[in-house]
Amino acid sequence: MPEKKDFRPDWVSPPGETIAQILEQRNLSSMKFAERIGRTSEEVEELISGAEKITIETARKLESVLGASVAFWMIRESQYREDQARLASDILPDSTEQWLADLPLVDMEKFEWIRSVSHSAALTECLRFFGVPDFQAWREKYSGLLRQAAFKTSPSFQANLSATAAWLRQAEIEAELIGCGRWNAERFGRTLVAIRQLTRKKDPDIFTPELRRRCAECGVAVVILRAPTGCRASGATRFLSPDKALLLLSFRYLSDDHFWFTFFHEAGHLLLHNRNALFLEDQDVSATKEEEEEDANKFAADILIPLQFREEMFNLPVNGFDVLRFAKVVGVSPGIIVGQLQYYGRFTHRQLNNLKRRFVWKPNESGSL
Repeated sequence: MPEKKDFRPDWVSPPGETIAQILEQRNLSSMKFAERIGRTSEEVEELISGAEKITIETARKLESVLGASVAFWMIRESQYREDQARLASDILPDSTEQWLADLPLVDMEKFEWIRSVSHSAALTECLRFFGVPDFQAWREKYSGLLRQAAFKTSPSFQANLSATAAWLRQAEIEAELIGCGRWNAERFGRTLVAIRQLTRKKDPDIFTPELRRRCAECGVAVVILRAPTGCRASGATRFLSPDKALLLLSFRYLSDDHFWFTFFHEAGHLLLHNRNALFLEDQDVSATKEEEEEDANKFAADILIPLQFREEMFNLPVNGFDVLRFAKVVGVSPGIIVGQLQYYGRFTHRQLNNLKRRFVWKPNESGSL
């Protein structure tokens, strides 16, 4: 007889999925559910997403409101955390030597993220960069972030998560140096409408300081950081604290349409989605169909091209003069109009690319802009 093997899925299911299913079956809103268990709507969102662990106290409230025993909810929670740990071990380096081999040390030195050191001193320097005492501490600190990256992106994107961790870490370091006001979602939403005017400015040396300043006033630290070898990310967002968010851009495609769409897409994540989550984008692969990504795409498109202009945009001929005229009326760069029409299949990906602004990293660029 063939040997029987335990089923080991390559996915995880948080207890929150069961909670959400029960709420849907009972036609019970998350707001009403929050009231019944004595929690805020934000706390319920974290519970459903798996960001908050189910404690004995929470399990008792779930038993009282939703049914199923305390033991059921605690076992469900325990299994979820075990599956998370198992899958994390599958995607992360399992030795110090592999970790060092995975890190983009050449670029990290070139971009001056770490000091140039001998091979024997590389481990000490990398541990200093990540702010951890040893490799095991690094795994524990970054497994959560990298696990989110792995579960939300394509297999090709996951090729070198250690390089992605280095990119995220340098962004954290640079964000610490950016003075920000307290996070204010309402103000940030209003500011985004004004920021779209910056898309018409041609020089990054002019528009990036203004972009950073306006976002910092709302509690958002914008970091533009060149991605090292092995990191395929174009953007990322996460909250560094309850009052400060990080919006990270790699300027990977070096064109204005990709840069600005990615910025507004990431801004959408900050305003629309779970504040405890890391959102990491890879636009080099087929677009994900996850609801959160579709939400962020729609958010970006609606800000860049307001709905009252959408029909006229779709009817534009493949003519540079008409695109230039329309872009001026809408108040965005012509490259954004071309990029959107290419995305929706109105233009081919070869048509009117001359209207997109192209950027280059400076020869002495240290990795940030």
